[in-house]
Amino acid sequence: MAARQAVGSGAQETCGLDRILEALKLLLSPGGSGSSSLQVTKHDVLLATLKSNLSALEDKFLKDPQWKNLKLLRDEIADKAEWPQNSVDVTWSFTSQTLLLLLCLKETMIRLAANFNPGKPNPRTPEVAPALSPDALSISQQKTVQFVLQFVVTLGICPYLMPGVGVPLRYRTEFGAVVQDVVCFDAAPDATRRLYTSCKALLNVAQHTSLGSLIFCHHFGDIAAGLCQLGFCPTKRKLLTPAEEVLTEEERTLSRGALRDMLDQVYQPLAVRELLILQGGPPQSCTDVKTQMRCRAPAWLRRLCGQLLSERLMRPNGVQAVVRGILEGAGAGAAGGSDAEVTAADWKKCDLIAKILASCPQQSLSPENYYRDICPQVLDLFHFQDKLTARQFQRVATTTFITLSRERPHLAAKYLLQPVLAPLHRCLNTAELSESDMVPGTILVTEEELSRCIEDVFKVYVVGNEPLTVLMDSLLPVLGVLFLLYCFTKQSVSHISDEDEDEALYQKVSSEQGRVEHLGDLLSHCQECGLAGDFFIFCLKELTHVASENETELKTEPFSSKSLLELEQHQTLLVEGQERKLLVLQLMAVLCERMSEQIFTNVTQVVDFVAATLQRACASLAHQAESTVESQTLSMSMGLVAVMLGGAVQLKSSDFAVLKQLLPLLEKVSNTYPDPVIQELAVDLRITISTHGAFATEAVSMAAQSTLNRKDLEGKIEEQQQTSHERPTDVAHSHLEQQQSHETAPQTGLQSNAPIIPQGVNEPSTTTSQKSGSVTTEQLQEVLLSAYDPQIPTRAAALRTLSHWIEQREAKALEMQEKLLKIFLENLEHEDTFVYLSAIQGVALLSDVYPEKILPDLLAQYDSSKDKHTPETRMKVGEVLMRIVRALGDMVSKYREPLIHTFLRGVRDPDGAHRASSLANLGELCQRLDFLLGSVVHEVTACLIAVAKTDGEVQVRRAAIHVVVLLLRGLSQKATEVLSAVLKDLYHLLKHVVCLEPDDVAKLHAQLALEELDDIMKNFLFPPQKLEKKIMVLP
Repeated sequence: MAARQAVGSGAQETCGLDRILEALKLLLSPGGSGSSSLQVTKHDVLLATLKSNLSALEDKFLKDPQWKNLKLLRDEIADKAEWPQNSVDVTWSFTSQTLLLLLCLKETMIRLAANFNPGKPNPRTPEVAPALSPDALSISQQKTVQFVLQFVVTLGICPYLMPGVGVPLRYRTEFGAVVQDVVCFDAAPDATRRLYTSCKALLNVAQHTSLGSLIFCHHFGDIAAGLCQLGFCPTKRKLLTPAEEVLTEEERTLSRGALRDMLDQVYQPLAVRELLILQGGPPQSCTDVKTQMRCRAPAWLRRLCGQLLSERLMRPNGVQAVVRGILEGAGAGAAGGSDAEVTAADWKKCDLIAKILASCPQQSLSPENYYRDICPQVLDLFHFQDKLTARQFQRVATTTFITLSRERPHLAAKYLLQPVLAPLHRCLNTAELSESDMVPGTILVTEEELSRCIEDVFKVYVVGNEPLTVLMDSLLPVLGVLFLLYCFTKQSVSHISDEDEDEALYQKVSSEQGRVEHLGDLLSHCQECGLAGDFFIFCLKELTHVASENETELKTEPFSSKSLLELEQHQTLLVEGQERKLLVLQLMAVLCERMSEQIFTNVTQVVDFVAATLQRACASLAHQAESTVESQTLSMSMGLVAVMLGGAVQLKSSDFAVLKQLLPLLEKVSNTYPDPVIQELAVDLRITISTHGAFATEAVSMAAQSTLNRKDLEGKIEEQQQTSHERPTDVAHSHLEQQQSHETAPQTGLQSNAPIIPQGVNEPSTTTSQKSGSVTTEQLQEVLLSAYDPQIPTRAAALRTLSHWIEQREAKALEMQEKLLKIFLENLEHEDTFVYLSAIQGVALLSDVYPEKILPDLLAQYDSSKDKHTPETRMKVGEVLMRIVRALGDMVSKYREPLIHTFLRGVRDPDGAHRASSLANLGELCQRLDFLLGSVVHEVTACLIAVAKTDGEVQVRRAAIHVVVLLLRGLSQKATEVLSAVLKDLYHLLKHVVCLEPDDVAKLHAQLALEELDDIMKNFLFPPQKLEKKIMVLP
């Protein structure tokens, strides 16, 4: 044996890497066909190939003298090996011989590196590269080793994993499925012994750095799965004797230790990713291959992986490892890779990571200890410099921050918010500093710290955008510092270096004025959310306090009764009070200058504004300081209330509850104010508010009209009417829509759901604040009588009230549907715009409730001749039908036949305006029918072609082409299916119009239709490419 070992040592010295790699190639590629030939073999062919490979290798060892040294080395390592190397199962014999050659490769590489002694580099030629170590593998050699490792793992590890442990072999490649079937599990050695041998041998080979990187980069997950099964899988039965044990307890302990050492050794995100796959990856086949039944990972493995993942998390930089492992393992590629931006936009992954980080693992001593270790790492995720990596990690950090603040607010405040806001708190808590630290020029917070703090605050509070209590409470104390920083960034570089007393005072005043200006700029961007309005009202209330404080200051004790110290303190307080009053006045001046008339966004803010004004007026009266300005302001605010009560704002019951806050103030003004006009108006406003608008005097209407006349609201009214009414869809209704924009109630920016009541209407029946089901018979009868009132505002208000009751499904109103329909239809004949528009709205709402009863009558009236109804009335009915079609939506298919027939008949009407109206309604109907249009598509198309080519009136031809536009726009991608039979005809029509139509508007409609058709056909012929993977389940 000693002689043999000596020979083996000599073999190690003379055996080269090339010979070992040649032997490995011989095992992989018999006949020089390459490894790919083995991947297409089946069962017997695979077994025969493996046997042929082994025989060819043995022949080389016995017959070729150049292989003698490698044979001696292999035999030496085989003698030291503790596993059975020959078996009836050819797959294990092949695996065993491959493992021996890999061990030979490792030993040879170690010996070559140890004997390597490169010469000293020549300093005169620094560009010469250092000598390459002899144990370095070329790219070709590395590929050979990778192929060998793939065979070892495929034949020596994967077949012996339990169901649910690791990724199933048969689901990886076709060759893997073949290997699963050819392995003989009954032959010696036992399957568990084979798995133990393969894992142990591969870990031995991985001790060499180069070989270890090849093994762990590609096969870490399989080796980890094998070690988990060897070391932690519970035994199914209690063994009777030690002889029956496949693995000893010592070997199981070694497997557990090897797993933990390997996890500590590899790249931690890789370990996290593989553990996640083991914990919940694709389960393995449990029964026959054909059934493809998949098993879930066993409970013991899930618990183990959870424990190991928690250990990875609690290590130094464990948070970053977990984040990278999940992001890189969830289809995003490497962190910061090409798909990193896609991952950063996927909030679901961020939520998953946040939940993992926020959950305290069982291994931790306490939640506080866990968060104390984890939270600094979470904050570090905010500060990555690489753009793509930073984008991912900042998303994760923000989501984790929010999750921790929601689930553990007290710990988040201590370990997350305090560190983030620490630089700002340092700027606040200067009183705690010693005198030596307060020397001028002392840096409390560096610029880098402050910049990072501001960036972190933005990422948490703005990007996170979660109004949690703990976040708001933590930000409130430092808002002043943030505002000062904002003002500082707006300053320009000052040229003043040495300041005297006057210059210092100027600097102080100018800086305060600058802050006020900056605050005004900020609030000017916050008008829509209501913040600017709330702050404005706050300043108004402060003005009231200023008036009361001035009165108090006049009643102070005489100075003779105070000491000098008390006098000094008193004067200091007076100066501070005056500064605060000046600041309030400055703010009010800036807000009045910067804010628009849309500063108030709801009724509550308007009421608060009026209340503040009334309180200030009462305070002025108490101090006998009433002035012309105060009187005008009071008149304006009370006029604003009159405008709201007069119908400019749609008031709900809740709005009247807010308005009732003004009742005590109005009563005080009516009793104490010297102007009799204001006194009378205050009394009338109290009555109107108390009756919820059921009673309003002429004084209220006049005050509202006077207030509205103070400012030209023409532009605002037109803009709101364009958004409140339905957009006109055809030229036939253009004159109707133009009349809508002239005579309507003034609107403001306030919104509510109650019906609009015109200003100046003294109508007792306008129950705008009534709740559903509260309408009495007397109220209904009174409103019905008002619907015939000769006064236009009263009649229109009654029609709007009836419409509101129908919309609210008031039972009393719906019981009289026939009478209501008659009232609305009769008012359609009225010439006033506000009346007949209210009637149109009422008919449309009533038809939405009872379409099967109302619609036939409307169609008959629309289809009637000029003798029965005027053209204007028929046009108004057409507007009603258009609103009904829009309201019915998909349910319009039930009434398809009568609607289409009526509109098609209307296209042949002698009146051109009626033909255009019918075409507009036909377009609205067709774009909502979709596939139900198929049975009448030829009739509709023939009608459109005939009208577009032959009609003598230009507005009718325009309407016909516009129907084509609506049809293509409504159907969109479904047009190729619904209009397949007539698409060519429509295309020819549009080309005809573009080339021959003299009217420019009709040409424009045709060009728009061609563009719609062009987009449809492009998407049909060249559909957008979607990066998706289709998974098909074979029968």
